[in-house]
Amino acid sequence: MNKFEQLFAAYPFTMSDEQVAAETAQLLSEHQEANNNRQVWAQCLHQIDLTTLSVDDTIEKVRIMAERVNQFEQQFSDLKNVAAICVYPALVETVRQNLTAPVGIAAVAGGFPASQTFLEVKIAEAAMAVKAGATEIDIVLPVGKFVEGDYETVADEISEIKAAIGQAHLKVILETGALPSAQHIYRAAILAMASGADFVKTSTGKISVNATPEASYVMCRAIRDWHERTGDIVGFKPAGGVSTTAEAVAHYTIVEQVLGNEWLRNDRFRFGASRLANNLLTSIQGETVKYF
Repeated sequence: MNKFEQLFAAYPFTMSDEQVAAETAQLLSEHQEANNNRQVWAQCLHQIDLTTLSVDDTIEKVRIMAERVNQFEQQFSDLKNVAAICVYPALVETVRQNLTAPVGIAAVAGGFPASQTFLEVKIAEAAMAVKAGATEIDIVLPVGKFVEGDYETVADEISEIKAAIGQAHLKVILETGALPSAQHIYRAAILAMASGADFVKTSTGKISVNATPEASYVMCRAIRDWHERTGDIVGFKPAGGVSTTAEAVAHYTIVEQVLGNEWLRNDRFRFGASRLANNLLTSIQGETVKYF
């Protein structure tokens, strides 16, 4: 038995996709409505990585985003700011030069969104993003290598990028919509955590299936199991397709029920989102808000 077989044997996951769907649906039916309130909406807002990852992103667009974050608490004095701004590596410096609010600077790197480039390029890009000012790096697990069972390459990539970025936090995107089953999602999360991930994240938002409640449930189960066995605390980030208040509350409820209240803070639980912030603000304020 090699070290990866030993790893997965230590973290067995036997639920079928159908069982995961049923368990997730029951959890949400029993608990989601209780979280559909202003306090939870405000907490979800505080956990957003305010994101722009478009082909037409510009320095001016990102500068305005940073200024909006800077002015947020003046405009909404009873609310806490977003957790971070997330951009492509080339725009990290723009965020750093314009951001004065005490929020993180996240960058996608490592050949985002497909992770289909040379490891040396991935390492260099992640390290350069940190040098430019990023405090958090979001990379994509090499899905093809994982699905074909090349766990050594997957683990080495994550570990080497983690080593290259120093004190910056590493979020590993599993691209759950491209994984064949719940068991694959669970194992990908375990492998990422064993390789040094500070967060595991669902999706890039660049394929047809992104963050689903079922994927969140499985990933939170993996985080819980990892924590119970190792004592390590790993964060969770649903991203891609989480745009409505109801969707945010669903993921929040799953985290609450599987991981517990101690995970309901923005150093352990994030949303990757662009439209979600305004939709949450609209729910909170009771009128249409288009601030971001």
